Amino acid sequence: MAMLLEACLGGSTSAAKLFRNTATHPNQNHPHLLLPLSPSPSFQKYVVRYKKSWNDGGVVRASTTAERFDGSASALPVERPWKTTDLRLVLEDGSIWRGKSFGSSGTQVGEVVFNTSLTGYQEILTDPSYAGQFVLMTQPHIGNTGVNFGDEESQQCHLAGLVIRSLSPCVSNWRSQKTLSDYLKERNIMGISDIDTRAITRRLREDGSLIGVLSTDAFKTDEELLHMSRTWHIVGKDLITDVSCTEPYEWKDATSDDWEFSNKVNTSNDTKLHVVAYDFGVKQNILRRLVSYGCKITVVPSKFPASEVLKLNPDGVLFSNGPGDPSAVPYAVDSVRSFLGKLPVFGICMGHQLLGQALGGKTFKMKFGHHGGNHPVRHLPTGRIEISAQNHNYAVDIASLPEGVEVTHINLNDGTCAGLTIPAMKVMSIQYHPEASPGPHDADPAFYDFVQMMSQNQA
Repeated sequence: MAMLLEACLGGSTSAAKLFRNTATHPNQNHPHLLLPLSPSPSFQKYVVRYKKSWNDGGVVRASTTAERFDGSASALPVERPWKTTDLRLVLEDGSIWRGKSFGSSGTQVGEVVFNTSLTGYQEILTDPSYAGQFVLMTQPHIGNTGVNFGDEESQQCHLAGLVIRSLSPCVSNWRSQKTLSDYLKERNIMGISDIDTRAITRRLREDGSLIGVLSTDAFKTDEELLHMSRTWHIVGKDLITDVSCTEPYEWKDATSDDWEFSNKVNTSNDTKLHVVAYDFGVKQNILRRLVSYGCKITVVPSKFPASEVLKLNPDGVLFSNGPGDPSAVPYAVDSVRSFLGKLPVFGICMGHQLLGQALGGKTFKMKFGHHGGNHPVRHLPTGRIEISAQNHNYAVDIASLPEGVEVTHINLNDGTCAGLTIPAMKVMSIQYHPEASPGPHDADPAFYDFVQMMSQNQA
């Protein structure tokens, strides 16, 4: 495949300068040529011919020649008017993927996971549960709605990098405040586009999650980057501490009227129930939903002592979502265990896994995890099917749970545990995100169930 692009230049003017600074129109006698609107005699001395081709590896090869109008050749330094592959993704299995950079530059290592959500890339970028990971979007076209600050799930981007097939060259959304590339650059997050995301996704599904390295550093060899990917490990790392708050604070915002969708929320603003939320990487919309259901929220750091929480006299405790391996944070398991049988407890995602361990069960690392807004879950007591938003690489081993623990939800894709309860101890948890953001609202009743549990405990 080849493309011929011609432009008229004068003197030593480069092609890139011509395209940046000169408005052009087709020449009537030679329609394949682009001429300046007000050409000077010296400007039309040269025709610069670009030939762009692709080899099997997707690497752009370009050749440039300059000719006078009289046909004689002349050396003329020019710049390529298109962006070439300048970023490598090196996976620990030895595969090397070359693409185009956007956002920041440098070298970064992380675990590569794929997300099947069709929308909501901004919520994914700011979800603390993605700390330490490169998120590959299976939706090929990303960036067309830009970025707005109202859709953020936390105050910063937590993922290690973004991997996409195609970066939209334009933004078209009335809420947009800036482009995705500018947004990531300001937050020092690397992005790679023009890469075969379908092939990488199949590789991850067949071989499991892989450690990878993104680098724009041309001085680093492929072998050096491969060594980095094979010597960096995410299993056993405490990723919660870096994404948790450092001091307790009160959260007051509810879901705005423009976005409210449930008829069960507390519209009277009569706040009765006090919930202490352990911040393991909590998403803001989890807190908004609880306020909408009539709760007063106090958020505490991941290592906040259980004894201090009890002094706050809460009506219930929430253990939030968060990144990484639950076995790497035994202090969090101890915190969960401290409240069992004393207060109503609700665990979400990481909180669900910690609860499983606190009850005596075990967790395990999944092959490639669940990441996306279209995961089917069955509520076993009723048979109801929920389409859920999920983001986790670990699961509770059902066989390891002690007698008395009831499995309430099952993931229909692989049969893994998606929910637990012990009614007598007023304990409930789900492996997925009831607030969605992004995703469907099928699981929102879980917040109502938690509120009902707390209300019954007060009676």
